[in-house]
Amino acid sequence: MTKRSRLKSLAPTALTYLGLAVGLVYAGFPILWMLFASLKSNTEIFELPPRLLPRHFTLEAYFTIFADPIKVRFFVNSYLVSGVVTLLTVLIAILSAYAFSRYSFRFKALLNVFVISTQTVPPITLLIPYFGMVVAFRIFDTYYALILTYMVFTLPYAILLMTGYLNTLPKELDEAVLVDGGSSWTALWRVLVPISIPGIVATAVYTFLLAWNEFLFALTLTKSMEMRTVPIGIELLMGQHAYEWNQMMAMSVLGSLPLLVLFLLAQRYFLAGMTAGSVKA
Repeated sequence: MTKRSRLKSLAPTALTYLGLAVGLVYAGFPILWMLFASLKSNTEIFELPPRLLPRHFTLEAYFTIFADPIKVRFFVNSYLVSGVVTLLTVLIAILSAYAFSRYSFRFKALLNVFVISTQTVPPITLLIPYFGMVVAFRIFDTYYALILTYMVFTLPYAILLMTGYLNTLPKELDEAVLVDGGSSWTALWRVLVPISIPGIVATAVYTFLLAWNEFLFALTLTKSMEMRTVPIGIELLMGQHAYEWNQMMAMSVLGSLPLLVLFLLAQRYFLAGMTAGSVKA
């Protein structure tokens, strides 16, 4: 192989790594800026020209957040709402996906179209109707309002994802259980669910991300500080006359950590579930 041919063979690889490096810098720089800004004093953040690394590292912003019960409550609310939404969404999605994947019934195609069509409606157009319903049911400024509203947006995609995953599993698994005297319930929970862990984890991670990051409905359907979530807590740090940038960055870091840890722990299952669910519909 000549030198020119070697260069030609290495060029695509070099361009690939170059593109990945540029993408990494583009995606990672804002995260680094957020992290280092959270380790600065609020005065140092406004220095010109701006610096990435702090002159004096300080954990003042983090101590201030953890010393404030209201700010800690923001995290408790986000964990509680996101956790309950994820648990209920995954449970309902498994049952619904099993019905769509394994049974034929009246209006199945119509229901499937309805589930898909809900993804085409912009959430902001539903804000006023949901606000009216929450007030009418007297659950305004409660966990029930956030949980029920979030599930409206997380369930359709979760059902579609789980249905796609169950469609990749052979129906002979169910039939073997029925032949052995088991029920459909046994086939679902004893056979299909254990081997559907990648799809379930992918669904759970996606659902948790949606619920954790939601801002618009959390702002509209709650009014007391005791019911606010992390995204609202970050927004409240922007005052009329002063911005607590270091606390905003610190709260953003703390708010991003659960998502990062969750994704790193479930990355293998998440990628397997996302790709397997798209093989066969």
